[in-house]
Amino acid sequence: MKTAKRIGIWLLGMLLLSGCSSPSVREPESMNRNCFAMDTYISFTIYTDVPESVLDMAEAEITELESLWSVTNEGSEVYQINHAEGEPVAISEKTAELLNFSLEMSGQTDGALDVTIYPVLTAWGFTTGSYQIPSDELLSEKMQLTGTDKVCLLGNILSMQPGMQLDFGAVAKGYASDLIADSLKQNGVTSAIFSLGGNICAIGSKPDGGDFKISVQHPWNRDSLGLLSLSDCSVSTSGTYERYFIGEDGQKYGHILDPKTGRPMISDITSVTVVGKEGKLCDALSTALFVKGLESAVQYYREHDGFELLLLSEEGEIYLTEGLENCFTAAKSYQDLYVHIIRR
Repeated sequence: MKTAKRIGIWLLGMLLLSGCSSPSVREPESMNRNCFAMDTYISFTIYTDVPESVLDMAEAEITELESLWSVTNEGSEVYQINHAEGEPVAISEKTAELLNFSLEMSGQTDGALDVTIYPVLTAWGFTTGSYQIPSDELLSEKMQLTGTDKVCLLGNILSMQPGMQLDFGAVAKGYASDLIADSLKQNGVTSAIFSLGGNICAIGSKPDGGDFKISVQHPWNRDSLGLLSLSDCSVSTSGTYERYFIGEDGQKYGHILDPKTGRPMISDITSVTVVGKEGKLCDALSTALFVKGLESAVQYYREHDGFELLLLSEEGEIYLTEGLENCFTAAKSYQDLYVHIIRR
């Protein structure tokens, strides 16, 4: 699945740290699985004593979701939608739920999240890797094919204007992580952590009852900005430092586009990390709040519940919401950075 963003946390997006324990204490055995799907690397670590078939089922579910939401797989629902040329398409319940959520988040973020931006991403070459600066005429043409207000979903019947295309890259992995977490819990998993391309989901806490330690990568220096101590939650980070190109004009162009202009977003935020109970919300907001910028992201936080933020500004300052104030520890090399605490 081609994606509309890349996540900036270690382990091909995020590094999971299990924390330190006394040498005399033996850590419980874990069950691990790595695979590749949805155009990304996926890693599972389960500490609960469950059959390996539980991981088989989780991997099979990811493969199923990829078969629904891939923009390049000719058998996927999204591919059929994108090539329907205006004809109504009957879609599955899972795809309808994902689209409904995406449309809802587009409304809540004043269009900062837009799953119809795929034609414009293609014009810039971000979907193919053949980067280019589109002409004003081409960009204007492609922008006519975007806008969630042009999407009509009645039950499971989807209709769009000819030429419009969907890409769930900004929400699909977070949504998938929620479905996988529910499946694991239903099969008895009470302690686990897994990564879908950097979208992290922690089920419960570590076997010793402590928090998982999640290292947030510094976007440009590629080392650890610091550690988040978290349990039973999801984490997602966005920024343009993973996917960008330098144009013939010498300017840098990032892959997160401003849906209002169709041009790469110039933000006063370097990276946005969102922590919450729902992976789909974290995934969607990490992109949308990057687009909205620092002041609007802080305002959005104060007006909405269900998530916390760690923002790194272009000036190299950390903005941490009150729910993470006691959960984040800056790495030694970044302890001199100024930290702003954002309160509701």
